Amino acid sequence: MTCPICRRESDRKYKPFCSKRCADVDLGRWLTESYRVETDDESETPETE
Repeated sequence: MTCPICRRESDRKYKPFCSKRCADVDLGRWLTESYRVETDDESETPETE
């Protein structure tokens, strides 16, 4: 299996990533909302005032 961030071979300790660095890069992308899970649920959208 290859690392989804840098495409090197994954390490069992950090699977599916190759290193802690790549795992942290992925976490950072989730925390900054670079990745999103699309939904049809309208209750999730921010309300405008």
